[in-house]
Parts: sequence; C-alpha cells; structure tokens
Amino acid sequence: MSEDKPICSAKGCRADAVWVLAWNNPKLHTPERRKTWLACEEHREHLSQFLGVRGFLKDVVPLGEWESDESDTP
Repeated sequence: MSEDKPICSAKGCRADAVWVLAWNNPKLHTPERRKTWLACEEHREHLSQFLGVRGFLKDVVPLGEWESDESDTP
C-alpha cells in the first residue's frame, strides 16, 4: 500500500492537497501562531476567501515549499 498523501481540507473533498493555507484567529492565537488547512487546486480560492473574509488568512504556499520550509511539522 502506498504512503498516505495529504488531502484537501474542503468538506467532502478527497483530492490531493497542493496548497497550504496558513491562518490564525487573532482572538484565540498569538500573532506568530499558524494553523493550516490544505487545499486542492479546485478549492484553493474558496478556502482562501472563507479565511480571508474573517481576517484569518496569513499566507498561501505550495505544499512542497511548506514542507521544506517547515521541516519540523509532522
């Protein structure tokens, strides 16, 4: 069996993730803290808008770059 691949965070989506959406809720998290959602190509814009409208979205990074930049992330 192949190794598990990261999948999109959109409800009901099982597509491979290709984007990392880094965000935080300033009412709950310190400014430097980053939570992450994963997105496929199809859901990147929708998830970005959802977080952006709330003022939570901090960065959108290709998954491969996030993994190399955040090597201590499991």
